[in-house]
Amino acid sequence: MPHYSKLFLPALISLFLNGLAIPAYAEENNIYRLIEWIDLLPKDDLDALMSPPEEINNIEDGSEYDQITNQLSSALSLASDSRYQQALTSVNVRHEYDKQKIRLPGFIVPITTDKNQRVTSFFLVPYFGACIHMPPPPPNQIIFAEYKEGINGNSIYDPYWVEGTLHTTLTENDMATSAYSFTVDEVTLYQE
Repeated sequence: MPHYSKLFLPALISLFLNGLAIPAYAEENNIYRLIEWIDLLPKDDLDALMSPPEEINNIEDGSEYDQITNQLSSALSLASDSRYQQALTSVNVRHEYDKQKIRLPGFIVPITTDKNQRVTSFFLVPYFGACIHMPPPPPNQIIFAEYKEGINGNSIYDPYWVEGTLHTTLTENDMATSAYSFTVDEVTLYQE
């Protein structure tokens, strides 16, 4: 199995690696299906990300190329036509999740705010800083979300549980491309 600290695998930097665990959830009493980020990846994309080119496995720990900001460009240059590179930019989706009510933890990347400075549209991403401080995850690991109620803009650094209806809709803007969209019903601060 590859050494993940050397890889830019945003699709696999699951919430577990970022300190967010998926606690037991009583789905029988709720209309939302609890999923994990990895569930959004089609099998062929997941397989490709789990099998990076050998050159990436040979990157020395702590070297300049080991820095996460350099990993995407390194992966793209080392594997320019590989299935791995395609998975890093994949818009392929799991169609069985279209129009499904789901519950998913993640981090908020604001896009628009209302007159009260509440975030009303955002990207939901699997790890903090995605799309802003580091290269974005693959599009099939980014969800464009709209939430009429809005979220306090001062608390976007915290993880959240987001519940709503997931759609397999491509959304593109200057910040990122997402292969999924979310009509949000509820946003709550993440707690285990």
